[in-house]
Amino acid sequence: MIANAEALLKPLTIKGLTIRNRVMSTSHAPSFGKDGKPQERYQLYHEEKAKGGIGLTMFGGSSSVSLDSPAAPWNQISVADDSVVPFFREFSDRIHRHGAKLMIQLTHMGRRTKWDTENWLPVKSPSVTREPASRSVAKELEQEEIDRIVADFGRAARRCRDGGLDGCEISAAHGHLVDQFWSPHSNHRTDAYGGSLENRMRFGIEVLTAMREAAGDDYVIGMRMSGDEMLKGGLTAEDCIAIATEYANRGLVDFLNIMGGQARDHIAHAISLPNMSFPVAPYLPVASAVKREVDIPIFHAQRVTDLATGARAVAEGHVDMIAMTRAHIADPHLVRKLMEGRADDIRQCVGYGYCIDRIYVGKDALCIQNAATGREATMPHIIDKASVKKRAVVVGGGVGGLEAARVLAERGHQVTLFEKSGRLGGQVMTAAKATWREALTGIPRWLVSQVQALGVELRLGTEADAAAIEALAPDIVIIATGGVPHLGDVKGAEYAVSTVDVLEGRVEPAGIVLVYDEMGDHNAASTAEFLSQKGCLVEIATHDRMIGEDIGATNQPVHLRELYKLGVVMTPNMELIEIYPEGNRKIAALRNTMTHAEEERVVDHVVVDYGTHPVDRLHYALKDASRNHGLVDDAALTAGRPQPCETNGAAGRNGFSLYRVGDALAGRNIHAAIYDALRLCKDL
Repeated sequence: MIANAEALLKPLTIKGLTIRNRVMSTSHAPSFGKDGKPQERYQLYHEEKAKGGIGLTMFGGSSSVSLDSPAAPWNQISVADDSVVPFFREFSDRIHRHGAKLMIQLTHMGRRTKWDTENWLPVKSPSVTREPASRSVAKELEQEEIDRIVADFGRAARRCRDGGLDGCEISAAHGHLVDQFWSPHSNHRTDAYGGSLENRMRFGIEVLTAMREAAGDDYVIGMRMSGDEMLKGGLTAEDCIAIATEYANRGLVDFLNIMGGQARDHIAHAISLPNMSFPVAPYLPVASAVKREVDIPIFHAQRVTDLATGARAVAEGHVDMIAMTRAHIADPHLVRKLMEGRADDIRQCVGYGYCIDRIYVGKDALCIQNAATGREATMPHIIDKASVKKRAVVVGGGVGGLEAARVLAERGHQVTLFEKSGRLGGQVMTAAKATWREALTGIPRWLVSQVQALGVELRLGTEADAAAIEALAPDIVIIATGGVPHLGDVKGAEYAVSTVDVLEGRVEPAGIVLVYDEMGDHNAASTAEFLSQKGCLVEIATHDRMIGEDIGATNQPVHLRELYKLGVVMTPNMELIEIYPEGNRKIAALRNTMTHAEEERVVDHVVVDYGTHPVDRLHYALKDASRNHGLVDDAALTAGRPQPCETNGAAGRNGFSLYRVGDALAGRNIHAAIYDALRLCKDL
């Protein structure tokens, strides 16, 4: 048991609704909605948390109450008509059967959405302003529109109650319509809804009053709000406490869900959704300050990644409920593991931000390290035992190989893992050497602890060959040998070194360094930061339109902030075309991708990131001896079925089946390697 665990496991009662413990998941938008409804995938995703012991799970971050607040961006939920009610009933029944409670977040996005989607209606806001994040210029709301939106909130609250949901909250955080009225940064009105803070609170008061009238005084209604916008010209901490106090004293809200910051632009967004560069629970003091002033329960989220932090926050009276939203994406069974005395088995969130970053480019939320989350219909969180015990060999101790070994061992197989180096974790451990990304080590750390507990035989410092593998007479061989950094095909590539060479300390550049990035991901940006901190004068150049173009919304702004602070020169729209020596220095020739104009840099070192090429020699050495010729049946794999050679003996052939996962197959990312291993090995 962790310290203060009893504080987390104590029930909380709000207006007659008893929540079985103090751990929750906040409303968020995993992009699992379909036709504006929370259908099977959405429900299964939350049901896994209910099975895992959570007290309260909230869904539908930014669920729309009005047609001019479109649900289409990020596949949100629409509560704008009665057709959603049957889905709510099905959803609530599914969650309640496991003892958890279910709530939704209602909102009108105001200017924080797109006009060129779904109904093609202009975005609305208190005043004609532009939000940098959505890039939308708002139409000023007229009184009749305000009255209609207030009524829409009321009707939506009634639909929540009719659907069997245990409560709802309104979003007055992240720059939605209610807090657009509150904030002097977005509200420039001179009528009854503008000017003084009292006037700016009026719209939210009308919204909550309408919801109370529609859903009944006994229905649980709360509000998510910022405790400090941290924005020049925005709401101060004192303003937010005044709002919270007024709404609580009026009896309009039964709980407050307090966060820090807002999300009007790229850096503000990254700050309000803190990644691994931030300390754990950075905004807990903001929530604690509000709790001191009100007599209703306080909820809090924002990078609470571990139960020990959550337990302390509750035990010391800072909050009444602690939200571990991303932590449940990493491990939806974390509460049950705590109750069973298995806290060491919890797969802890590392703050990578992959889940959120995917949403903001129109993809579904997935966990960087748990490939089952969001795929509950086809991928298991708990691995079933195989009917026949087999002998399995895994070659490579990166995260793909470790996940393969873990799943095969969970299946009950006898597993041996070869790793030619003396270290497990592969390229993830290398990436973790770069400045603020140390928390990445948590991914292989959990995998290593699991394979050790499961009795996997680990042969470190041992390079496997065909003879060593065949000597074990395996039934299954998984090649997870990873990839080797590619130096590119430019003339003079031999004069460059890779980002891996730098982070592993095989090369220690000094002086003037050009970092060339062909991939647009974390590696080059991290290495540029790393080198600059070591005292190098660094320029990072890329073929792309901007530095770190493939890095997501919670991470790219942090990289850019650090690069600017360190004085790194950032040069987009350039391709590296040649490197050649001149004396004891190097000349790097660059060509503008738009104009084809060429430039040269005189530098001491050129560091490049062209991704990796597969280490596949062993695969081809074993291919002809394998039952399946080392090939995967893609139709079976994507459908979640076992591989044919596992069920029909490959037309009577004996021997082993051979598979590749991760970068040994093709250079991709951490999630791809883990997903390769899980969806293949769960049926072996």
